[in-house]
Amino acid sequence: MLRTAFAYGADAVYAGQPRYSLRVRNNAFGDLDTLATAIGEAHAAGKKLYVVSNVLPHNRKVRTYLADMAPVVALKPDALIMADPGLIDMVRETWPEMRVHLSVQANTVNFAAVRFWRKLGISRVILSRELSLDEVAEIRQECPEMELEVFVHGALCIAYSGRCLLSGYFNHRDPNQGSCTNSCRWDYKVKPADAEAPSGMGNTRSNSGEWLLEEKERPGELMPIEEDEHGTYIMNSKDLRAVEHVRRLIEIGVDSLKIEGRTKSAYYVARSTQVYRRAIDDAVAGRPFDPSLLGELDGLANRGYTDGFYQRHHEHEMQNYLRGHSESGRSLYVGDVIDWNAARALALIDIKNRISVGDRLEIIHPSGNRVITVERMENLEGAEIGVAPGNGHKVWIALPTELPGAMLARFV
Repeated sequence: MLRTAFAYGADAVYAGQPRYSLRVRNNAFGDLDTLATAIGEAHAAGKKLYVVSNVLPHNRKVRTYLADMAPVVALKPDALIMADPGLIDMVRETWPEMRVHLSVQANTVNFAAVRFWRKLGISRVILSRELSLDEVAEIRQECPEMELEVFVHGALCIAYSGRCLLSGYFNHRDPNQGSCTNSCRWDYKVKPADAEAPSGMGNTRSNSGEWLLEEKERPGELMPIEEDEHGTYIMNSKDLRAVEHVRRLIEIGVDSLKIEGRTKSAYYVARSTQVYRRAIDDAVAGRPFDPSLLGELDGLANRGYTDGFYQRHHEHEMQNYLRGHSESGRSLYVGDVIDWNAARALALIDIKNRISVGDRLEIIHPSGNRVITVERMENLEGAEIGVAPGNGHKVWIALPTELPGAMLARFV
């Protein structure tokens, strides 16, 4: 994932360690050798690697923190991304030379807070997702000396900057400790408060609201839900896509644009990084925004898109009320190129979705993408075939000879 991000245009990657970040699942960076390799490769390529240490710790983690982080700091990451004031204070005292970026988990929404964190030695503030473009611009104007970073793409929490208790309430997996089960994505039904619930099911009646929620896997457990002038929050948020605001963010003077990529595929990383790299380069060069970039991001698995709070107010369109799973019907991720036969100009594809002779493929490559038509396929025994049914199959297909090395393919 790290190598893919760098190959497709990222300047930096952030990697969390399981115990002290909100990235517990699917995380190999808890291994120090892996982390050392990642930092070494980043620096060799002129890139940066930030170690995320943004857990909101209870006492037991505070007591082990410095000892566990000492070998990490010794690897010389470019910064630690942190949220808890106590841990930040410990790091500033123990390793004053270590750069610290303030995590979005710290909920920084105004210039006074940015000034406060600068006094504590913070070198960059990652602003809350709940800010508008004008508010970001005001913070930049009031705090010209502070590096600012904002999120532009990825999953959105229904809680304020990710501080959610829903998963902990349902199954005791605390989102603020990195073990969220994405309870906001589950299938909920809204019922009138006077609806009859089966007896003995532990149902909860509403005391002040008019509506109750019932989660699909918990029939009869009716939970009160209230709505204020801003809406109701136990719902499934659309994903953030703010590529159309890249130019404005650059004009404001934001130092870093951030893509959230938790548990995503290498294809997702390649495509999203490539698109935002192009948007940044176009903006810096003074070229107009290319609307086709919106369509390219539509091809990624997503829950529907919103530009978040950058332009207020979107009201009900901020929420995806229809379904909680990712949609990827606009295109299909065909698979990974895992081998290359230069003599025959054939690539071996590890198939993820059905592919047939005659299909059009888009080859995603750091040097630029190509669209081809599949004219011939061979199985591993060298016999010609017309269809690769799907996951678990490997086939040889002809690809342009100028595209050696690692490639990713998908339908267009």
